[in-house]
Amino acid sequence: MAEQTLIQPLITSESGEKNRQAKMALEQARLYHERYLIRKDNTDLQDAITNYIDAVKYDPTIPETYYRLASLMWEQGQISVNTAIDQCKTAVSLAPNNMNAHMYTGFFMQMAENYSDAIDEFKSAINKGKLKSARPRLVLSQAILQKINSEQGSFGDYMSFLYYFLSGSIMLAWDKPLLNMMYKKMSDDFSVFTYNTVGNFLEKFHMPKKAESIYKQAIIGTKHAQHFYNKIGDLALKNDEIDLCVDCYRKVLESNPLNREVLVKLVTVLQSYFPENTAETIECYEKLLEFDVDTAAIYYELGHLYLRKEDKINSISAFKLALERDTKNPYYNNSLAFSYAKAELYDDAIEHYQKAIALNPDNEWTSIVCQALGSIYAEVQGNVEAAIATYQAGLILDPTNYDLYISLGDTYMSVYDLDNAIKAYCDAIMADPTNYRGYSKAGIALYEKDFVEEALVSYHKSIELNPENAFAQNNLGIVYMDGLLDAEEALEYFEEAINIDPTYTLAYFNAGRASQKMGFTNDAANYYQMALDLNKETEELDEEDIKEHLRSLFEVE
Repeated sequence: MAEQTLIQPLITSESGEKNRQAKMALEQARLYHERYLIRKDNTDLQDAITNYIDAVKYDPTIPETYYRLASLMWEQGQISVNTAIDQCKTAVSLAPNNMNAHMYTGFFMQMAENYSDAIDEFKSAINKGKLKSARPRLVLSQAILQKINSEQGSFGDYMSFLYYFLSGSIMLAWDKPLLNMMYKKMSDDFSVFTYNTVGNFLEKFHMPKKAESIYKQAIIGTKHAQHFYNKIGDLALKNDEIDLCVDCYRKVLESNPLNREVLVKLVTVLQSYFPENTAETIECYEKLLEFDVDTAAIYYELGHLYLRKEDKINSISAFKLALERDTKNPYYNNSLAFSYAKAELYDDAIEHYQKAIALNPDNEWTSIVCQALGSIYAEVQGNVEAAIATYQAGLILDPTNYDLYISLGDTYMSVYDLDNAIKAYCDAIMADPTNYRGYSKAGIALYEKDFVEEALVSYHKSIELNPENAFAQNNLGIVYMDGLLDAEEALEYFEEAINIDPTYTLAYFNAGRASQKMGFTNDAANYYQMALDLNKETEELDEEDIKEHLRSLFEVE
């Protein structure tokens, strides 16, 4: 639902008829407003809003319509807290001596966590109300308590809280009517305020179970279940009771599906703690779109949720909608490019990756985007020159990007440019000497370059860093067997590779070759047969090559 803006007062001369209509609309609005506070029926709420708006149209100089309409529309999520503050300030400008106008203004400032200005407004309301200032004193005491709960309260703050709370309670004798505020922090029912105050005190002094018990009593004892379910949900989240938290937020939304504040809380908790629950999270975001607030960010989040569901079409659509609302956002361009790549629409992916790189919000992040773009050039389009240029551009942005060095080395290896491949892998090792991959990759290039001893050192280092690397174990065996002609030493590494990965077809084949060279015919036959059987699934090797080696064991010379 789009945020609505209340009608600002116009300097016009109203006819007597319009004044009469304004008063009638205001009386109807008050009636529906009161019924809503008692019954919590959304029909009454909508009727109250409609009549308040009519009253403003007929006579835009009545201050009451602005602050009361602001409270109802904010409660429904139809306007933001800042818009509500502006409307209450309009009421103050129309009637500077109106106690309620100052009090409502202070309330919304308190909701915006602007405690200093809120306290000033409440004090203004107290000055205007004098002996009838019980309500502003009570709400001021609550604002001070909230400030204490959110900041480090001083002894003076506690004394101020007690002074205004006690004096307000005493002065209720001079100020009978209770302020008709919404459920969040101020209620027309003083019992709600009492439950809030006691619960907040218990929270402050680290007694969450007792606070929860108070709020549960409030759900039964008041007509503000939404408010106290929200309080229990917040308390449960603070104490890592996530299931209870989610259940309470859901109960709030059952009563009021358009409570934006709780929708935001619920969707945040779902994403953080229940990432697999994409359906409900998507539903929450779709409801948030109705408020027409932060829509670009919401579409961005929706795009990632659709990606998690492997829904490529909807993810592309969501990211495009986000980008339409913020065309210069590099993150939206990057995510849209990724979605295009997942859908194999590579030309579109390249276009948006290039835009994200050009916007470059951060060198380290942009270097990662360069790697994604380079991989499309290298692996999809076979454009080695473009891939290398893109990887190098990323390394200029972030010379410590280990994965970029590895990708650059792999690209050089794909065209058998061994010198540059070795250099890239060595640069990766310098960027992170504790990562085994660089040593393993360098070992391949060094061996292909006939630098056998150097390859041996590189593989040994890779295995030292990660003994569970079956690939490096197998390749080290190859260096010993084919480079140093040491079949006995090689067999140990092939067997270790098999122990790590019993489905490693090539390791079985190489173990067969080593056993054959050592004259262990039966062992060699078993290894070749295992390689032959596994290869039917893995298809790593040429089947005829395995059979030829197997037959060679039994040929008579």
